[in-house]
Amino acid sequence: MLMSHSRQAKLHYLANGFRVLVPGDHVVCAISGAPVALDNLKYWSVARQEAYASAEEATAAERRA
Repeated sequence: MLMSHSRQAKLHYLANGFRVLVPGDHVVCAISGAPVALDNLKYWSVARQEAYASAEEATAAERRA
């Protein structure tokens, strides 16, 4: 669980990683709005520059697009 003093990071998503544009400890899932700790971030879209909390949400985003 993220603490109230956590800060949202801004990332540039790449094919096999990401670049931190603004430091922080989490991003927000584009589907659920849930915070995703950078240490746990495994799913994102390079084309849409979005992060996802799980494989299910990444699949839902792909279907939506």
